[in-house]
Amino acid sequence: MTIIRKTAPGTVAATVERLLALLAERGVTVFAVIDQAAAARGAGLTLRDTVLVVFGDPRAGTPVMAAVPAAALDLPLSVLIWDDAGRTEVAYRDPVRTAAGHGVPADLAARLGAVDVLTDILATDVSPTP
Repeated sequence: MTIIRKTAPGTVAATVERLLALLAERGVTVFAVIDQAAAARGAGLTLRDTVLVVFGDPRAGTPVMAAVPAAALDLPLSVLIWDDAGRTEVAYRDPVRTAAGHGVPADLAARLGAVDVLTDILATDVSPTP
């Protein structure tokens, strides 16, 4: 399994909001937003800001799962966003390599690559230009 990691400008909360907005703009379904730090607090524990966003687009994932049902173990996609000593980090499983590990044909696996584009946008500085 290959994990892709990128640094995003801004806070964890702002990055989560940016991701949710990007997904909404593209009509992608958000299945869950899991605030893992809040869950830890609820159990009396401490965890840095850590949020998992689980999302998918049936137009991309359904053909993959139809071809190789076991690929559903890694679908829908998820992006982890967390604070790493003041830097906001974004990570996700490389969907093309993960799909290839399930034996999904490359043309179908490529349908899942939109997560690369979304996270590239998240890693882009959104500061206003002077």
